[in-house]
Amino acid sequence: MEDGFDISELTKFEQKLLNLANDKMPRESKKFLRSQGTKLRKLTLQKAKSKVKKRSGNLFKGIKRGKVYTFKGNGGLAIRVYGGKPAYHIHLLEYGHRQVTKNGKEVGFVEGKHFFEEAAKQFENTHYSDIQKFLDETLDKGL
Repeated sequence: MEDGFDISELTKFEQKLLNLANDKMPRESKKFLRSQGTKLRKLTLQKAKSKVKKRSGNLFKGIKRGKVYTFKGNGGLAIRVYGGKPAYHIHLLEYGHRQVTKNGKEVGFVEGKHFFEEAAKQFENTHYSDIQKFLDETLDKGL
């Protein structure tokens, strides 16, 4: 139950600038990623509120932004938005689940709401423009 950022559409030059910014200005890079994670969390929360009808409050409290970490695949910085305490059931709402009686008989299937997925797709365009603004600012600061 995570949304992540995919920066594969950036040009090679922007990729090199981003890596240089991560090396030379790690504090600013982490701050930028935290702000992007918070924006994605807010968008995911908005999507969840519009799609889920039952309001216990635990689902909305459980959508969290993670910490900035080093991604193992390419060594770049990453952040995630996930469903944690007290919403451990968030994967059932995201992807759907079987309805089962107490006796174990399956009586139906509840379709998933896919609010994480939709929020990630909607956030991609703004994320790319924000990355370019961040790169411009770091160049102005004298990277």
